[in-house]
Amino acid sequence: MATRRTRRTAPPPASPWRSRQGAGARTLKREAVIRMAARAFNQRGYHNTSLDDVARMLGVTKPTLYYYVHNKEDLLFECFRTGLKPIRAALREIRAQRAPARERLRQVLLQYAEAIASDYGGCMVRAEDLHLGTKLHAEVKRLKSEIDHGIRRLLRAGMADGSIARSDPKMTAFAIAGALNWIAHWYRENQALNAAEVARSFVALFERGLEPR
Repeated sequence: MATRRTRRTAPPPASPWRSRQGAGARTLKREAVIRMAARAFNQRGYHNTSLDDVARMLGVTKPTLYYYVHNKEDLLFECFRTGLKPIRAALREIRAQRAPARERLRQVLLQYAEAIASDYGGCMVRAEDLHLGTKLHAEVKRLKSEIDHGIRRLLRAGMADGSIARSDPKMTAFAIAGALNWIAHWYRENQALNAAEVARSFVALFERGLEPR
């Protein structure tokens, strides 16, 4: 008989402003600002969230936020960029590996899925559609293109080494990214599955679909 899984609810992060000051304190505080903003944008919506709201949630004053970001648009961009960090890191790390491309792609997609299921997922999938200004909008597009082309390269490499079934790399990359990005629309921390479990489930589906026949 199956047992019912306990839903998980992550506790609110401790405010670094209440802890001792020291080396790395500014970095910790900046990370806290970005993470809290991502949570607020997910819960309230970007347009319905002000810097005052973020400051209140952190227990600091609004002017304090300006030590870490220039404005709300910059804050959204930092949420987007923070979410992409593990995916970009995975793409860099697999370059030196000699494993079949399918295994390297798996590593990247696991990081992708976990990132989308994180606090930053909503910002990652919506940043391009919000008003970030010309410069930041162009940077969002550039970073998204970097991820897209990295996945396409792995698909082509897999088709060449026989570990991935032949298909149109562009369309396959779009299909994978579309499925993963949709996680941000429904996944919440109190789901029965945690982010890593969701990531493994999704990637297992892709692997079966990409397996050579």
